[in-house]
Amino acid sequence: MSDDTKSNLPALSKQVGELVLAGSLQHAEEALSQAADEHGDYAVAEVLSTLPPQVTALHLAGFDGAKTSLATLLVPPKAWAESLAYLAATWPDDMIEDDPERIAENLFNHIHGVVYATDDEDRRHELLTEASATDYGATAFAIVWSLAPREILEVAGEINNRGPHINVHTTSDSDIVPLAVDLAKASEDGWQRSLLELFPDVELPDDPDEETEFQQRGTRELLYRLRKQVPSVRSTPRRSTRRSIGTDIFS
Repeated sequence: MSDDTKSNLPALSKQVGELVLAGSLQHAEEALSQAADEHGDYAVAEVLSTLPPQVTALHLAGFDGAKTSLATLLVPPKAWAESLAYLAATWPDDMIEDDPERIAENLFNHIHGVVYATDDEDRRHELLTEASATDYGATAFAIVWSLAPREILEVAGEINNRGPHINVHTTSDSDIVPLAVDLAKASEDGWQRSLLELFPDVELPDDPDEETEFQQRGTRELLYRLRKQVPSVRSTPRRSTRRSIGTDIFS
């Protein structure tokens, strides 16, 4: 990156941040697009890495898998991971109460849109690893898993028995299942902790055909948990020390 490009980054970051906070997401995208044309994609990634996470969350919340966004394509994994908790601040209280599943579906669309925006498998794994490395990241994935808890348990059993790096076969055609499998491949720790968020006390039966009741957090409860995990804007998100459920949770 040239010195001229570097000198322009602070002004561009300030411009994009102000546009996002003003609600002008399309104008913010146009500014990023112009920067990409003039200085390359790396300059856009640098700008996105310098935006406060709450601003990144506001910007990305305006896009999902159905909309094209440079920010979705180029947001650095760490910057995206740090923005996840702040998405909770964009959810109206009445929607959490009345239609939590809709919020969870929107969160799935957001995560899916970022993770699968490109075919770069290394980037996908880095996004998933960073996103699941914090308490609020694990909760965000648990919110998505809460839309298909039985399917997630089936995937967890398959992964426990055969490992994540094989073709996991389930009876479900849910779009959530491939995301769960890819998270397990990218970060065993992140996958296990997201399960622990959804199922605080889980143990699979020895007989896979045995019907078992599981203590499960509901979607609404998880949404409120994520609300409480929104970091202070004065704090820096860092890797959680939350206990792991361990590799033998399903043994």
